Amino acid sequence: MAEQILKLGIPAGSLQKATVELFNKAGFHVADSERNYVPQIDDDQIKLTMMRAQEMSRYVADGVLDAGITGYDWIKENGSDVVEVCELQYSKVTNKPARWVLAVPEESAVKKPEDLRGGIVATELVNATKKYFEDKNIAVGKVEFSWGATEIKARLVDAIVELTETGSSLKANNLRIIDTIVTSTT
Repeated sequence: MAEQILKLGIPAGSLQKATVELFNKAGFHVADSERNYVPQIDDDQIKLTMMRAQEMSRYVADGVLDAGITGYDWIKENGSDVVEVCELQYSKVTNKPARWVLAVPEESAVKKPEDLRGGIVATELVNATKKYFEDKNIAVGKVEFSWGATEIKARLVDAIVELTETGSSLKANNLRIIDTIVTSTT
């Protein structure tokens, strides 16, 4: 009989260190590095693959991975048909859920989501943001993909949707939160 191997995806990037620490607390030793996307674990029945959390749910839904650690936000964004096994209470900085928030510059005349009718919104979370506005029956002009440094784009478009855990980056860039689009845990 062939030995069963669990193909498990773990997140690279901002959740990488916290995930490895979680495995260590559970009694496993994970040897990873910034350059190795196939970290080693001291359990012959687990094969780890490290990838961006944004893609994890798609690979699980397609059966490439048996399971993966990612945020609810990316499952929603990708429309992935997966089963949530458990909610893990950890994130990049705190144990609080992360939030994707609709934000504008402090001096903006925009006070509520409805004020963005016909406007442009920049975000990495395009599909969930479009659904948010559709559910509120607000016809924004465009929801465009942002390749990062989204806070600066708040000065170029009408609003942004950005991930925040503490709000410190938004405050540092003189941005004001209008609403929460998605709350997400790992």
